[in-house]
Parts: sequence; structure tokens; C-alpha cells
Amino acid sequence: MQLRFLGTSAGVPTRTRNVSALALTAEGQRRWTLIDCGEGTQQQLMRTPLSAARLEAVFITHIHGDHCYGLPGLLASASMAGRQTALIIVGPQAVRDYLEAVTTTTGLHLGFDLIHVDAATLVDNPLTLSDITVRTARLSHGVECYAYALEERHVEASLNVERLKAEGVTPGPLWGRLQRGETVIDEQGRQLSGADYRLPARTPRRLVVAGDNDTPDLLAPICQDADVLVHEATYTEAVIEQRGTDNGHSSAARIAAFAERAGLAQLVLTHFSPRYVSHPGATPSISDIDAEARAHFGGALMLAEDLAVFDLSRDHRLYRCE
Repeated sequence: MQLRFLGTSAGVPTRTRNVSALALTAEGQRRWTLIDCGEGTQQQLMRTPLSAARLEAVFITHIHGDHCYGLPGLLASASMAGRQTALIIVGPQAVRDYLEAVTTTTGLHLGFDLIHVDAATLVDNPLTLSDITVRTARLSHGVECYAYALEERHVEASLNVERLKAEGVTPGPLWGRLQRGETVIDEQGRQLSGADYRLPARTPRRLVVAGDNDTPDLLAPICQDADVLVHEATYTEAVIEQRGTDNGHSSAARIAAFAERAGLAQLVLTHFSPRYVSHPGATPSISDIDAEARAHFGGALMLAEDLAVFDLSRDHRLYRCE
């Protein structure tokens, strides 16, 4: 499973960070899904190998503009490019209302259908897509907001290589057929059943991507057995204290402490306030967020950057692709 960050800024874009959007691609597939679609997302996509024609579903965490203002433009461009395949749009009811208002007031006409799914219904009834299943958890942010748990569907069984070697079955195409569960005749004329040589499948990879959220503990049920949590860290505690409000957002310390309590192995932070810059010696700095999170979380911690690509491998470890 591959994660490609298209926007990592909170509220407004900066010169180096666009507003929220994250693309997820299943291993070996050209289909992909999009989580949030802030303004300018379609331009970010032009800097990637992803195509709107292959987009299967869009998941919007909440109706705030930095998470959804790019959606009408992306849909319009996909239509003008000739897309005809229906597209699934998941989010709060307000997302459907927003798109209908844009359609009415701007004369937007799409050459494909939109299949709207209320995110609230996925709390108890997961949505099944081609390569993943998705369920939700309600978060706290002043408006209706959700986290999405995405789990891969197709988990291959491994092959009992040691047994095959012990029985003198020559490596080659027969091994692949056995792994697929087929019955074959080997070079010695023996009939071999794939079911006899398949080991239990590995556990599916599982990713949780959260919208804006000032109460990390709401994620506890949906984060059970998750490999990775992607969550906003809009502020540090020092800035929240200085401002006198968190504006319904989490700090690096709060989400990191939750991830530690939840036993998560890997945490990716994103959605940083534009006040945090990357210049050495600047104050406040993005390094402040990193340091605050590391003080509370002992697992693998990563800070997202625009166009950064991460791979969640079959052994459930997250790597940044260079």
C-alpha cells in the first residue's frame, strides 16, 4: 500500500505545502483513492503518475474548505478529460449538499455519475471497494468529521517452500500455480494439490487516516490492530497556550501521547499550521512539532511533506520512498 501526500498544510497553502490531500494506491494496482481534496489538489496530481481516470473513490473527512474546496475542480477536469465511470464520494451529508450547490450555481455538468455515501453509515457497515474495505469513526472538530480505517482486501497466502524442496519439487512456474491453489502434475508425474502447500495468509495491512480532531482518544476503537495512524498535528502545546485555543485541532503532544497509549508502531503527522517553517533557526519551526511528538511517542515517527511517498510493506512496516 502506497501513501502519497498531496497537501500537508493546515488552513491555507504555503510556498512549500498545499492544503490537505492524500492518495492511497493498493500494491500492484492502478486504481487509487483520495482522502480529502483541498484547493489545488488537481495541480498537485499533475506532479504524480496518478490519473483521475483511475480514481475509484474520494473520502472527505469534513466540510472545511482546506479539505474539500478542490473537489469540484477535480471532478470537472475528470469529466472534461472524458471520464465516464461512476465515482464514489464518501463524507458527511454536507459534502453532498456542497457539490449540489456548486452544480446548481456554476452550471457544472459531469459526464459520469457520483455515488454518494454518508460517512456516518460506515461506522457499523464497512464499504467494500476493489482493493480495500473502509469504515469510519466520528471525531471532534466543531463540524461533523471522520477518521477512515482502510484495510486491504486481497491477502495472498504464502507457499510452503521448505516442504516443496524436501519433496524435490523443482522451483518454477509450478510453484506459482500451487500458490494460487491449483492442482498440478510435477516432473515426476505426481499430482500435487495447491491446498497442501499453502501456508496461512499474512494479516492484512491496515491504515487509519484521521480528519481534524481535538480528542485523540476517539480514535481508540478504530486504531486497534492498525499498522499506521496518519493524523493532524496542527500546533505545538506552546502555540496553543499562546493563542488560548486549539481551534478544534490536536497538538503534536496530544496525538503522540495517544499513539503511545494505543500501542501504535507507526505515526505520520501532517496538517501543520503555516506558522511552522522549515528554515534552520526559525521560530516556530517544524522541528518543534517533531521534538514535541518524539517526547511522547517511542515508535516510528514521520512528518509528512508534500509529494512525499510512503510504502506500507507486506511486513507492516512503513518506509519513505526516496
